[in-house]
Amino acid sequence: MSALTESVELVVSVEPEIARLMGEHRDRRQHWYAHDVVPWELGRSFRDEPWNESQATLSPEVRTALQLNLLTEDNLPYYHAKINGSFAEDSPMAEWSRLWTAEEGQHSIAIRNYLLATRNCDPTLLEDERLATMTKGWRYDSPCPVEVFAYTSAQELATRISHRNAGVKADCEIAHEVMTRVAVDENHHFMFYRGVTTAMLKQAPTKVLEAIHRVLLDFRMPGTGIPNFNRRAVSIARAGIYNLRIHAEQVVQPLLRHWRIDALEGLDARAAEIQEKILAIPEALISQAEAFEARLTKKDARAAARA
Repeated sequence: MSALTESVELVVSVEPEIARLMGEHRDRRQHWYAHDVVPWELGRSFRDEPWNESQATLSPEVRTALQLNLLTEDNLPYYHAKINGSFAEDSPMAEWSRLWTAEEGQHSIAIRNYLLATRNCDPTLLEDERLATMTKGWRYDSPCPVEVFAYTSAQELATRISHRNAGVKADCEIAHEVMTRVAVDENHHFMFYRGVTTAMLKQAPTKVLEAIHRVLLDFRMPGTGIPNFNRRAVSIARAGIYNLRIHAEQVVQPLLRHWRIDALEGLDARAAEIQEKILAIPEALISQAEAFEARLTKKDARAAARA
């Protein structure tokens, strides 16, 4: 039996749990409407009054975070294709992928409308970058459906934190409400994916540990193809919206605690080896974060000295 076939069979074996988690999600999530939270009363014609940066009310770092988050959300068709294409059309996961996509679709609507209504973005540049981002597309090369759950567990949690922090640092009640609503949705989605991964981990620890290790060892958010992503990521990191330390302490460590990776027993030699490698990832990330922070401190000191 091939590794892919084993992975597919593992997902099929937990379909009752997938259905249960999806039912819990439907009961738990409160539907909301973007048009209720966007401040339309602030909107003005861009044709009659062209945009310039002096009209923006948010800090450059928060605007960068919101625009980066928005462009990431804009690539939803590619994420749907990956998730939906990994499972049988009549499976609970196919039903989930449609529900998830419908809920995620409102996020880009809400963030874009907020930015346009409040003039916190260059509308022409934003549209050009949306076109560039979606034309470039996104792909996740692993064919393993188990890895899809490990990746989305980390990605949804990371997205929740990034959205929430951007709203908190916006110093704008409306932006805070918009991003809080989006972040709450992401949390519901995170709980679903984490729950499915938990169920599979109980049944096939070696296979799931392998997937978790592959994902966390070189985790990349789906927005890395956005124009000027690295420069923007540094700005967001500086602002404390999302950075390596946050990723290690608020994404990776909580996931490992929830899955009780350190407490797994009765593993074969291969699984025990992977377990150790996974448990070493947070410390490695913290070391990288400290090195990054030290570079920023030196750079800021040099800039201050020149001033």
